[in-house]
Amino acid sequence: MSETPESAPATVQDSAAAPPSIGLALGGGVARGWAHIGALRRLQELGVRPDIIAGTSVGALVGGFWLAGKLDELEAWARSLTKTRMLSYFDVMLGGSGIMGGKRLERAMHKNLPPTDIETLPQKFVAVTSELTTGHEIWLMEGDLGEAIQAAYALPGIFPPRAVNGRWLIDGALVNPLPISACRALGARVVIAIGLHADAFGKGVMQRKEKFGQLADDGGAGLEAAAKGGIAERLMLRRLFHAAGNAPGLGSVMLASFNILMDRATRSRLAGDPPDVLMTPHVGHVPLLDFDKADELIALGRAAVDYHRPQLESALEYLA
Repeated sequence: MSETPESAPATVQDSAAAPPSIGLALGGGVARGWAHIGALRRLQELGVRPDIIAGTSVGALVGGFWLAGKLDELEAWARSLTKTRMLSYFDVMLGGSGIMGGKRLERAMHKNLPPTDIETLPQKFVAVTSELTTGHEIWLMEGDLGEAIQAAYALPGIFPPRAVNGRWLIDGALVNPLPISACRALGARVVIAIGLHADAFGKGVMQRKEKFGQLADDGGAGLEAAAKGGIAERLMLRRLFHAAGNAPGLGSVMLASFNILMDRATRSRLAGDPPDVLMTPHVGHVPLLDFDKADELIALGRAAVDYHRPQLESALEYLA
């Protein structure tokens, strides 16, 4: 698809030498990250054109596709997902460094995102990752965009780490779930952050308390039902997301723990380095692996921008 004003952002200033003004930080949140699509669409409609995009995990995925002019393709793919179709991307592995090999998702991504160098994108882009051996926060700002995105969403235990430039890299949400600091470090005068953490322990907690066994919904119950005739897939998902009795399985424990980690790390980061505008779509009720909820999540992303529009306009007056 050719780049159009509707599918790719434009630069704020015409001069390449002009200092960056607006930074956009896109937080991690697994399936909840589809809300970023709606938020980006609405920001663009309002004429907000970031000079810098820093994305963690799914934030890197959505931000990278947007800058590459391929957000239409990503949105169409996200909206097409059903629980049955999601199952087709689960290449479950035994004995590897992740539950999933990730190759099926990689093929789907490359189908919609041709080889692209980060340096050729119209604005600065940072994919935030974590180095497995040291725990250091690693920013990928050059090289292959697809490789950087895959490293940014390599959730430990779910996907294997990615080898990039001699380092094993994993999901950046472990060290920086909402990369405000990356935008500031690159010179942004105003930072807009879209966090997916605000109500992670609100309505979602009540749902889990009402039916404790549905912790598996964060990854397996719906997918298992969708497997139908796939006996092997169904058994594997049951082992991953259900333990003995009604206790949560390994996969559910991992995802719930990741949810806690992201929430606490984001709160800590925000206390020390808050953005100028913080937008928080109310997505906490959506389980982390419910990628088939794109329609709802995209709408929630748009609504969050409209809700925070007064703060956004006030902050951007600083740049006038």
